[in-house]
Amino acid sequence: MGGVALDDGGCGVKAPDGGWGWAVLFGCFVITGFSYAFPKAVSVFFKELIREFDVGYSDTAWISSILLAMLYGSGPLCSVLVNRFGCRPVMMVGGLFASLGMVLASFSTNIIHIYLSTGVITGLGLALNFQPSLIMLNRYFSEKRPLANGLAAAGSPVALCCLSPLGQALQYSYGWRGGFLILGGMLLNCCACGALMRPLIAPKKSEEDQEAPKSEKEKPKPKSKLLDFSVFKDRGFVIYTVAAAIMVLGLFVPPVFVVSYAKELGNEDTKSALLLTILGFIDIFARPTCGIIAGMKWVRPRCVYFFSFAMIFNGITDIIGSMSEDYPALVVYCIFFGISYGMVGALQFEVLMAIVGTEKFSSAIGLVLLVEAMAVLVGPPGAGRLLDATKVYMYVFLLAGCEVVLSALVLCICNLLFIKKKPEPSDSSAKMEMAVTETEMEQLNKAPLDENETEGSKGEAQPEKVQEIHQINQETSDRLEAEPQKQPTQEPETNEDEHGIKVDSVDLEKVSNEATKKNGCVVEPESSL
Repeated sequence: MGGVALDDGGCGVKAPDGGWGWAVLFGCFVITGFSYAFPKAVSVFFKELIREFDVGYSDTAWISSILLAMLYGSGPLCSVLVNRFGCRPVMMVGGLFASLGMVLASFSTNIIHIYLSTGVITGLGLALNFQPSLIMLNRYFSEKRPLANGLAAAGSPVALCCLSPLGQALQYSYGWRGGFLILGGMLLNCCACGALMRPLIAPKKSEEDQEAPKSEKEKPKPKSKLLDFSVFKDRGFVIYTVAAAIMVLGLFVPPVFVVSYAKELGNEDTKSALLLTILGFIDIFARPTCGIIAGMKWVRPRCVYFFSFAMIFNGITDIIGSMSEDYPALVVYCIFFGISYGMVGALQFEVLMAIVGTEKFSSAIGLVLLVEAMAVLVGPPGAGRLLDATKVYMYVFLLAGCEVVLSALVLCICNLLFIKKKPEPSDSSAKMEMAVTETEMEQLNKAPLDENETEGSKGEAQPEKVQEIHQINQETSDRLEAEPQKQPTQEPETNEDEHGIKVDSVDLEKVSNEATKKNGCVVEPESSL
């Protein structure tokens, strides 16, 4: 791999839940902000592009659509690259792609060039940053993971509040070409965030582990799959994927149409646009707060049902908001929608991490994003066609709310019916004790044989004595198997077999100590049994 440190899942490496993980969290915060806010921030240049290339609004809207499609649809490709090369190199290359696309777009001579540069190249670059950043966040946090996910998800509304005014200022000062060039330079910060994703390194093995038998060292390691489709065998993952696909059909519809809805009610453009600002401001605080709640001891084991509640809250908000008839009602709707939208955003990947675990998360998130990409391309356009056919915004919000509520019911009911916890056996402790006893006896029986081989090579062995010791061990083993729960209190200093031959306990202790050194596990002397 040319010296690249692969972060292949961090098997056996405990999540630090802090330390350098806070730097990883900051990088994930920035990447999430760029990934979700950039497609919306680019829309401030649409009027200039319409005037420059003499195209319609629907033509320019394809830029944001292609960006989102690449962000979601490139999920499996990102999973393969991460499993092959690791998160850090993939993110740094993705930062270069994201910047290159915006720089090339500043030299475009027609709208097709912008589709390919901003839509495809920049969208691919953002996808190569977004998914690996979530994977690294999952590896660095375990106990504090719900809070970390909430803080990272807050990057989306924060970046949206910053990038949209910045884009307008760049357009007024430098035009759309200069604005694209400067935004391309800003996207190079993705490379810096990728450099923060330091792989977790397993602790060094102790001397005893290094002296393990060669047979253990030479065991072939199973090859890691580039894209693990075995996640579909997990019922919880299949249920989550179906529910997420239904949810995405309606989740992103209200933010797209709420401004037009306000204008339809006779409000000014400035007042109408303020609704998105209110929604984003509430979203900033809702996501970290939801992360804190999800991390509570009573809530975390039930995070799937908490996620279902968040979706039901969001869907009911849409249904009630569809009946708004004036501006104050829309303001109240945006406040509650911001709370529920932030809850869903903070929990969606936390629930996926809890379902599949760290090892399979890199493949699982890629497959989920691919399914969501198809729903993203269907949801908002389908709502737009419904609006064109009926000319009534209420139907659009009703449809979106019903889709989100349906997804919550699918997730909650299917988990109740098909996901059951396996009861722990009542006699587990007894079985564990029996296993330990059998293991100790097996090692103890092997010890005299190893001693015989070692001593024999030096000419100091006493074969008759070793044979007598072996007979004593066999008798002791039979006695323990007959009475496994019995705990002897005291043994005499010497042992005597059926022939009356005495063996000093010091010799037995010596045999046990030698067996401990060779076998790598503690073997008690005969007197302690």
